[in-house]
Amino acid sequence: VFWFFFQNFVPSFGKETVRTTAVTPQFEQNMDYVDFIHLNILEKKVLNNSEVSVQYLCSKPCIVNLEAVASSEFRTGVPVYRRRWKDEKNLYISRTRQVHLKFPSIMVYRDDYIIRNSIIVHSVILYAWISHKSVSSYDVEQNEDYQNAVAKNYTFLEAVPPFERPFKDHKVCLQWGADYLWMLQANRIPQCPHESDGVQILNFIYASSGEKTGIVKKFEQFENRELETVRQHQIDYPMFTVSIWLYLLHHCEKDLCGILYFIDPKEMYSTPAVFLNEEGYVHIQMHLMRGGDLAVKTSFSLPLKQWFRLDLSFKGGQVEVSSVGKNLKRHHHQSFTFREDFYYDDTAGYFVVGGSGYVNGIEAFFGPVKYYRLNVLETEQISNPLHDKETVEQIELYYERCMDIQEIVYEYRYIVRQGEKVQRNCYCESYYLELIHKYGEKSKCDAFMWGKELREKYHTLFKLLQEMDFSAPDVLEDGSDTVLEVGQRIFEKVAKSLSSADGLSNMGSSVPFLVDSSCCGYHKASYFLAVIFETGLGVSVDRTKGLLYSLVGAQGNERLAVMNLGYKHYQGINNYPVDLELSYAYYSNIATKTSLDQHTIKGEQAFVETIRLMDDELLKAQTKENGDVFMWLKHEASRGNAAAQQRLAQMLFWGQQGVAKNPEAAIEWYAKGAIETEDPVLIYDYAIVLFKGQGVKKNTKLALELMKKAAAKGLPQAVNGLGWYYHNFKKDYRKAAEHWLIAEELGNPDASYNLGVLYLDGIYPGVPGRNQTVAARYFYKAAQGGHIEGTLRCSLYYITGNMEDFPRDPEKAVIWAKHIAEKNGYLGHVIRKALNAYLELSWHEALLHYVLAAETGIEVSQSNLAHICEERPDLARKYLATDCVWRYYNFSVSQVNAPSFAYLKMGDFYYYGYQNQSKDLELSIRMYAQAALEGDSQGFFNLALVMEEGNSIPSYILDHLEIDQALHSSNTSLLQELYCRCWNNSNQESISPCSLALLYFYMRVFWNNILQSTLIYFMGTFLLSILVAFAVQYFQSLSARNSPGTRSEPSSDEPSSSGNSNEDATRLVQPDESTFSNDLAQQDSNLQNPLVMS
Repeated sequence: VFWFFFQNFVPSFGKETVRTTAVTPQFEQNMDYVDFIHLNILEKKVLNNSEVSVQYLCSKPCIVNLEAVASSEFRTGVPVYRRRWKDEKNLYISRTRQVHLKFPSIMVYRDDYIIRNSIIVHSVILYAWISHKSVSSYDVEQNEDYQNAVAKNYTFLEAVPPFERPFKDHKVCLQWGADYLWMLQANRIPQCPHESDGVQILNFIYASSGEKTGIVKKFEQFENRELETVRQHQIDYPMFTVSIWLYLLHHCEKDLCGILYFIDPKEMYSTPAVFLNEEGYVHIQMHLMRGGDLAVKTSFSLPLKQWFRLDLSFKGGQVEVSSVGKNLKRHHHQSFTFREDFYYDDTAGYFVVGGSGYVNGIEAFFGPVKYYRLNVLETEQISNPLHDKETVEQIELYYERCMDIQEIVYEYRYIVRQGEKVQRNCYCESYYLELIHKYGEKSKCDAFMWGKELREKYHTLFKLLQEMDFSAPDVLEDGSDTVLEVGQRIFEKVAKSLSSADGLSNMGSSVPFLVDSSCCGYHKASYFLAVIFETGLGVSVDRTKGLLYSLVGAQGNERLAVMNLGYKHYQGINNYPVDLELSYAYYSNIATKTSLDQHTIKGEQAFVETIRLMDDELLKAQTKENGDVFMWLKHEASRGNAAAQQRLAQMLFWGQQGVAKNPEAAIEWYAKGAIETEDPVLIYDYAIVLFKGQGVKKNTKLALELMKKAAAKGLPQAVNGLGWYYHNFKKDYRKAAEHWLIAEELGNPDASYNLGVLYLDGIYPGVPGRNQTVAARYFYKAAQGGHIEGTLRCSLYYITGNMEDFPRDPEKAVIWAKHIAEKNGYLGHVIRKALNAYLELSWHEALLHYVLAAETGIEVSQSNLAHICEERPDLARKYLATDCVWRYYNFSVSQVNAPSFAYLKMGDFYYYGYQNQSKDLELSIRMYAQAALEGDSQGFFNLALVMEEGNSIPSYILDHLEIDQALHSSNTSLLQELYCRCWNNSNQESISPCSLALLYFYMRVFWNNILQSTLIYFMGTFLLSILVAFAVQYFQSLSARNSPGTRSEPSSDEPSSSGNSNEDATRLVQPDESTFSNDLAQQDSNLQNPLVMS
């Protein structure tokens, strides 16, 4: 029966079967009902050896049948018990027979060493019937016999859950090892996790900017065996529902834009694939079982600038599409029916929400996205509420306001331009009129055509418009460009005001202007507003508005706003939910742009440099075009110094070390160095700009000559450059591969990446077809060398999990994409402005720009901002609503590349308590240990001091420090190990706090060893004898002085000898302690660790 149960367990999916329909007997009027059969069971449960009483009466020789049929979620109508007997003599006599039911062990016993997989039975039906048959009727099928029975009955038995069943006594003796292993887990009741087919793909608002990046989600197989079996049976008969909330800003500008689609392991679209076309219709594509694809288009278009829910359901060949409003009322509905079989395996690949490398995403805000993997639901049955209603409403109000502002700006500009044309037509052109036009008062519109209510509502905007000059020739005729130009001018005016000496005091009055600038589409203003409201910079904290402007800025492709959202979802800051896939969508967007931005000469960009405000040497090296360092380099470069020419050109080309980006000037130095000094790096750099025409006219012939010249000098990047030339200009892939193989052996990461591209495109010489596995290995090698595109490729592999060598790891994907995004030149420009302001002691500007940079999640700006707040606590308290020092040092230590001094700072805060923050000894020790792991001697020193004060270090921290607790079981041994490591990680050539502490430790150990020896008894006895002798002599002399006839003169100053010795000892120790503290402070003057000074 056990074997039969599993071999014939075929799911019915709720379809009507012969066995299930037979449960309800049909009444037949023409039969003579003399015979009867009844079932009596005391305990109606599925138990082994359950006793059932069968009462029956036969009018003719009969066969009494008893059969139990079990059903589960997978299968129905599986017979698990049968019993028959004949009764030919006792006719017309009521008989009763006791029957003991026996069921398969997997139905009535718990799992044990032999019964490995007991089953969950939903129902068991016990049938009983009488047949007027001969003995040969034993061979008749049960169903036929039951249908023709003269009397029949049935009852239900209740199934017992698996973990309420008893264990079975198998009457066997297990080996000792097997028995022991089983006893270890015999009493464990595994807790099955709640598993549903409903998956919340997105639970927070996502700002989709229409780029080729989006949210990547991957479904795993169900852990529940029943659900997984259902899923596998639906591969050729898909049954699923998807529900998507959208706030659509524009229809697709290209052929198709991605909403939600599935990509299989072959990087092809599969079922389902939902897109938006240029007209706003929904394009739905399915993959067929026989191969090929099938697509349909809805007859209704999706609405713009209003929240709605798009629901799609698939049931075999039937597709239902609905559009639902915020009130959950259906706006549109359409169904499609096909006779094709669709292929649907939601685990063989990954889903994408928005854009990807294959298609642009839609320009929209995504709300919650819910996916039901196994069920087809009606609109009313879908549970996918729009949670954050306040933010949803704020987005609607924002775009309503912005439509008014953009219309006002466009119309105002049109009126002014028309007025100028009329004025020019009325007067003859003359030199005098040209001067008036050039230097006189600009044209403006005083006679407003707008109503009073509108003018009062947008009074700041009208005031700004009157101050602007719309006659400038650089303002284009296109209205959208005009609106953006106005937004930029408003922002520049506000930014200049905020960067002044007391600029942050004007923050409250600047916010309305920034809102107008944001509405004009200039989203640097949007990011300013997001940071202002989230940090309380000069205004009250407003998280909702902060989120609103972060989303608006990110949707408008403002790089810093996108990074801000990526960072918040990576760390879960300010109540943003931790969502690694969502974080990756934002970071990958900017990471992709970083490579493109580096090759763009225009734009406010600067090289992202790690310059810490507590590093005096690096600060001294910062310069400007009129600075001493720059002038000295320029002087040396003009004299033919190749190193000076190379450094000068790099500073000008990339905008490094405080110098403004000036590619034209950089190219002049590249050319001068390439011709005069024969330096291979300068020759290579000049060849590259000639090849690409960056800031200079293209000259492929000269560029090739220079590239060959640099390669002949053995420069790896030049050898790679020759391969790039043969690949792009000559299409000679064999020569390209030869040069790249040589360059790769020389350690050039660009060559590794280029070889990967050859394999990925299937054009590697001698290798037929594409080989993604080999390509991925080359990309990984390039990424290890710091190659931007290689790192991006690897981050994509980690987020999709589609490559064999790259198991899915969303966190690693985010870290790699974040690393590249933080190299973006626009972020570098903000950091450079902050640093320059700090060097010029422009505190308001420095604070403003460091806050802007720190909120993107870049660590160096976070620790620098915390340092400024420590230097100027009055400024931080006045203009920042958040605790600046605590917030940004805390952010800093949460980073992968956190500096050791940040760990030490947080360790001190946790050890002593910081303002409103409570003490936490364990966290303090963890911070010190992390600093020690970074190789900072101060970390070991502070851990030792914590032990000196009577605290113990948890064992797991010692394991992280790789300190063997067996070898260092005593506190003395552990202290010695910590002080030794402190000394090993410090400068051993000079006297350091670690060396002094180690020396002092050894002296204490030596003294303690002396005190514990037998010599102490002799010395103690000797000193005690001397003390007693002196005491006796003193009292004798005192009594002699006080004897009659002698006057005692009290001494004015009579310190005891012991008192003098103690005081002298104290004075000797104090200089040593002072020197010890001063030396430790000199190790890092900016650190001022309170543990050290105690």
